[in-house]
Amino acid sequence: MNYRHAYHAGNFADALKHAVLALIISYLKRKDAPFRVIDTHAGCGLYALDSIEAGKTREWEGGIGKLLAPGATPLPPDVERVLAPYLDAVRAENRSEALSFYPGSPLIARRLLRPQDRLIANELHPVDSGRLRQALGRDSRVKVLTLNGWVALKSLLPPKERRGIILIDPPFEEDGELDRLADGIAAGLNRFATGVFVAWLPIKDVKPVARFYERLRPLASAHSALRIELLLRDPALSPDRLNGCALIVANPPFELERQLTVILPELAARLGGASGRSTLDRLG
Repeated sequence: MNYRHAYHAGNFADALKHAVLALIISYLKRKDAPFRVIDTHAGCGLYALDSIEAGKTREWEGGIGKLLAPGATPLPPDVERVLAPYLDAVRAENRSEALSFYPGSPLIARRLLRPQDRLIANELHPVDSGRLRQALGRDSRVKVLTLNGWVALKSLLPPKERRGIILIDPPFEEDGELDRLADGIAAGLNRFATGVFVAWLPIKDVKPVARFYERLRPLASAHSALRIELLLRDPALSPDRLNGCALIVANPPFELERQLTVILPELAARLGGASGRSTLDRLG
């Protein structure tokens, strides 16, 4: 499998992942002290929704399209307020109400940075890393690297700011990726115990996902970790399909759990329809 995010940009998984990322960055900005965002598998940065790749799947229509596209049902005011950092970052990349572009995590993070904050966007794929540099442009706050994502996770920690967010969003194109993710989270927390780690994973068959959670439980007990799931359908009915996704947030900000109780039911209903559901709890 040769994973290219251009086929999936702006889908339901991006909507959840990027909403959470924006909330965490917004929380860290409450203190004047600088922080660093490290994106280990950063992708292209910016995705055209009228591209050939996006046109083949049209997954964005079931994600950001249901939140911001013309004709989308307005969000409840409390949900709109919580999602505002994320939605405003998407709006900023589009000159009209029509959705033409979707920003990936590096552009969303860069949009939310202050002058004293920093972003390291790491992308190994040579074509995608070139597009990422172009999308981010000249910005003294930003550095683009081309390391293997797992190597980057080891070599970039701890950041000199001693405050930061580490987003781990691997492509899951090889066997054993869940084990590498569990090992990566453990190694990252060992190097940077106070960092906020955000790890994304797909949910197809629930059995390997359950084993992954069990591996994390001892770690979660020491650091506190939120488990956030968004399911489009029951995985038991089609374990070979992408049925949903999950985020693990280690060392979550104080307010994140409360904010998620506001937005998750709406995202599940809007993005998953009658079969959509969400889960929010703590591992450990």
